[in-house]
Amino acid sequence: MFYIEVSPVAFTIGPISVAWYGIMVALAVLTLVAWALVMTRREPGITRETVINAALVGIPSGVVFSRLFHVADHWSYYSQHLNEIIGGSGLAIYGAVLGATLGIFVYSRFRKMQFGRLADIVAPGIILGQAIGRVGCTFNGCCYGDKSNAFCAVVYTSPQTNAPINIPVLPTQVFEIFFNLAVFGGLLLLRKRLRPDGSLFLVYLALYSAWRFGIDFIREGTPILFGLHEAQVIAIVVFAIAAVRIIWMTRWVGKEEEIKPEE
Repeated sequence: MFYIEVSPVAFTIGPISVAWYGIMVALAVLTLVAWALVMTRREPGITRETVINAALVGIPSGVVFSRLFHVADHWSYYSQHLNEIIGGSGLAIYGAVLGATLGIFVYSRFRKMQFGRLADIVAPGIILGQAIGRVGCTFNGCCYGDKSNAFCAVVYTSPQTNAPINIPVLPTQVFEIFFNLAVFGGLLLLRKRLRPDGSLFLVYLALYSAWRFGIDFIREGTPILFGLHEAQVIAIVVFAIAAVRIIWMTRWVGKEEEIKPEE
């Protein structure tokens, strides 16, 4: 059993408290943008300007959808505290991913940008950013697992934590960090080996959706349909769409074709 005594608040500046969660989310976003900029340096048709503009569209749309998904998931609370709906105290990763994807996709239609190719390039960066974000969740005490006396259980002791105080719970945030890093490695191995463009991004969506559906059975949350959490319902839909698309359109390419990007 492990004890987490870290306060969710990293430091304060006058009346402003800066949380580890916010720091890690910001670091995750910066990591994703930096990844995209580095990986697209030699990509035909995708310029530095394209990446920056896509980020300027994707980040705010991701934040808005992330907040909406979080509020919907905790509506029993927010319906009684309407003044707290607008804020950054809670975000949902599915909302961030799907919101950013939608925003960038719409942007790509106007700019005639190769959305599938960009999505494949940033897919490893997305899951890496999620791993960093879950570090923030670990310090924050949110997204914790069920009560457990397992050897890997964690106990939060800080009075400011969002987890139950002095009660052992499963560290589902840590489980997800390791899973995300494993997927990151797997996506790196699959880079440039799948066609057509967009296939690697679909693999990322399918893998994370399968994981999220399973891990939420041992994670805190509010059931909304057939005993499933909001994230699990979304995971079923996303996995079904991604899996069908993968089966229907994705193919493996050899070394010769791997080095020749599709136009």
